[in-house]
Parts: sequence; structure tokens; C-alpha cells
Amino acid sequence: MSFTVQIKVMPLKNLLDPQGKAVLGGLKNLGITNVNDVRVGKHITLQIDAPTEEAARAVANEAAQKLLANAVMEFYEIEFVN
Repeated sequence: MSFTVQIKVMPLKNLLDPQGKAVLGGLKNLGITNVNDVRVGKHITLQIDAPTEEAARAVANEAAQKLLANAVMEFYEIEFVN
């Protein structure tokens, strides 16, 4: 079976997000002043061939742990798309 998996990678909440701060500053420069915080992350979509959803989740988890997310600075969430 083929599964579409989305992985959201975001900076840990207790770490500074310089890219988010730059976007927040840009928004304020554009006159958009009612935004209080911005966090910038990555959205990755994988198409995985696997016999079961559990097997596909294991592949996505391994990819995220080994390549897509830096565990020291980021966390990730896996979601299946219909």
C-alpha cells in the first residue's frame, strides 16, 4: 500500500527562533502589528510504500530521527493524509 505522510518539524518552544523573529519584524515593518509571535518550521511530505500504516509510521519516524529533524533543537509530528 502507499501512504502519504506529512512531517511537521518545528523549533523547540524554549529555544530562540531567529527566523521567526525576522518574520515577526518584517510583519511589523509592513504594518501588521497584531501578530505577537512567529515560529518557522518545515513541512515535509513523504509518499511511503509499506504493508501497513504502522510500518509506514516506522519509516517516517526513522527518516525524521535520522535526517529531517535535529532532536537537540527541533521536535516533529507525523500525520497521515487520506
